[in-house]
Amino acid sequence: MKVTPEHNARVAKLTFESVYPHYLAKVEKKGRTKDELHQVIEWLTGFDKEQLTDQINNKNTFEEFFSEANINPNAGLITGVICGYRIEEIDNDLTRKVRYLDKVIDELAKGRSVDKILRQPKL
Repeated sequence: MKVTPEHNARVAKLTFESVYPHYLAKVEKKGRTKDELHQVIEWLTGFDKEQLTDQINNKNTFEEFFSEANINPNAGLITGVICGYRIEEIDNDLTRKVRYLDKVIDELAKGRSVDKILRQPKL
């Protein structure tokens, strides 16, 4: 599926606060914990628990959220399809980062070990 400019604009305006409860419900429904969710979000974004709470309380958009994030240098190792989009083919930087987040949370919910989600480059 091709990402459109309209799609990119919608993603940028979504607030992290509005999506976070869905992320949490998704992983908890599959027996994973809030701490595990925060661990994968922190790995990707660099936000610790307090900073993540601030992002939620400030109702930051994904655009604001990711402009303040320190994306893990290994995030580029996140590949595959999420929400019908092949991550490595997304040319909009913000939309790709949001899909990275979606992908690691989806992997957590599907039972993948946290060690494997926190990608390390192959030597």
